[in-house]
Amino acid sequence: MNTIPEMWLTRVADTPDREAFRFPTASGWGSLTWKQAGERVRNIACGLLALGLKPEERCAILSGTRIEWILADMGVLCGGGATTTIYPSTTPDDCVFILTDSGSGYVLAENDAQVDKLFARRADIPGVKHVIRFEGSGDLRGGWVVPLADLEAKGAEHHAKNPDAYQKAARATRKDQLATLIYTSGTTGRPKGVELLHDCWAYTAEAAEATGFLRADDVQFLWLPLAHSFGKVLEVLQLRIGFITAVDGRVEKIVDNLAEVKPTFVAAVPRIFEKVHNRVVQGAQEKGGLTASIFRWALGVGRRLSRLRAEKQSPGALLALQYSIADKLVFSKLRARFGGRLRFFISGSAPLARDLAEFFDAAGILILEGYGLTETSAASFCNLPDRNRFGTVGPPLPGTEVKIAEDGEILIRGRGVMRGYHNQPDATREVLDGAWLKTGDIGVLQDGFLQITDRKKDLIKTSGGKYVAPQALEGQLKVICPYVSQVVVHGNNRNFVSALVTLDPDAIRGWAKDNGAADKGLADLAKDERVFALIKAAVDELNKTLAKHETIKKFAILPADFTLEAGELTPSLKVKRKVVEQKYKDVLDAFYAGAIAGD
Repeated sequence: MNTIPEMWLTRVADTPDREAFRFPTASGWGSLTWKQAGERVRNIACGLLALGLKPEERCAILSGTRIEWILADMGVLCGGGATTTIYPSTTPDDCVFILTDSGSGYVLAENDAQVDKLFARRADIPGVKHVIRFEGSGDLRGGWVVPLADLEAKGAEHHAKNPDAYQKAARATRKDQLATLIYTSGTTGRPKGVELLHDCWAYTAEAAEATGFLRADDVQFLWLPLAHSFGKVLEVLQLRIGFITAVDGRVEKIVDNLAEVKPTFVAAVPRIFEKVHNRVVQGAQEKGGLTASIFRWALGVGRRLSRLRAEKQSPGALLALQYSIADKLVFSKLRARFGGRLRFFISGSAPLARDLAEFFDAAGILILEGYGLTETSAASFCNLPDRNRFGTVGPPLPGTEVKIAEDGEILIRGRGVMRGYHNQPDATREVLDGAWLKTGDIGVLQDGFLQITDRKKDLIKTSGGKYVAPQALEGQLKVICPYVSQVVVHGNNRNFVSALVTLDPDAIRGWAKDNGAADKGLADLAKDERVFALIKAAVDELNKTLAKHETIKKFAILPADFTLEAGELTPSLKVKRKVVEQKYKDVLDAFYAGAIAGD
């Protein structure tokens, strides 16, 4: 099966009555079997064909993660088209750029707010023939807007008159045909459109299935942005393996949804694990006394057992008994937050601090860290339940080749690698050396496991010529201190390393309540000397583990956390380092005013 339509048609035919999707409704959770989902996808595909969809014509999806996103994506692809993904937070200017650069003829938009955003710039997107709206009751703009229900009805009518059109369009799709255009976040300049073929996605699905770590009886909770390659790969894995997916992209509902869905696996980004860790640690600290003592004891027991597991050793009778008590008193309660059936998490999109992975493993929660780029269809490496090493992103998936260049850059070759950047041949040549993709990441291979040390462009070289990997320091500080939300380590061409720190709003408000500062806002707490002392203690603890040239000599606590809306985070919650450094340039420059050159 070398195309997504082929995978979709095969899945629907093989398991028509098996549950495929769950999704939130006004009265709880709705459900679709593969047959029911297949009928909706067929109607969407036929509706688009009735509107005039041509082979490989781009259809943009401008929406958050929801069941309609998946159905629309499958409908576009089974109709012979290709999907352009756009985050709902994308600015009007970037929407215009992506729609025109991709040549998208149709847009499938989430609601009236997204429609209004497009309609206000309609003169700038003359190539868009129709906007299909998932929900809403606003003006149809003279027929330019088509409600999804109307498109599906139109598709059902088209199918009745042309019963062979759907299968013909789906099966005519070739493996070397464009499937998806995913535009990178664009931390500097305009985003680049990554061209991913049907064979790219077919490969990732085949490779993941070959590892055997996902099963047909699994239940996935999917909340990640489907406009991101990490979310998209989870969509195609389901087609190949056949597990159930419960889909709801509302981040504020994740905790409630986990308790209701009771998934067996969930994919997430490190920021989610950091937040959970901070809340658990902070909660124990705030309760103090016996509760805090039990938590520290349990965590120590869990870490000892985790280290034995990593070394493939069994615990002695005493440690096993201690862990049984720790699990009953502490760890079982944490696992219950995730529904109680979780086999593992999958972490990707950004580096996961080793200490964080070990913390969760101590509690009996396995996090399998993986690695890939949008340019490699997301899935290139992944730790497996029976082949896992903390601090690495695991071995390559079957069929992916890797080598390390002389300067330490990771190079990848395989079917998952993109065709190129859309309309940007020069940018394509910069990263594709023959069939090898230059990832821009620095790493080492050891015993078949890949360890990422940092982004090549993020490596700091101090004025004294010493190299510092900022991501490692940032991840460690966030684990040490539960009150820290984000960290940006700075120091390129400077004579020492400094840092910008933001406070975790929930964690610091809990501290404020217990320390007579409940009336203070985040900006005021950032200026509180006691808060500065909290963060300094964590920085000092981190510095004890670092080489002299790596130590953070100065830091500032910023008045607000980084947000997607302010342009400081990507949609996958990674910090836009250059944006932050430019925004707080005066703060950083003040660190080095009058400093003497040299380390």
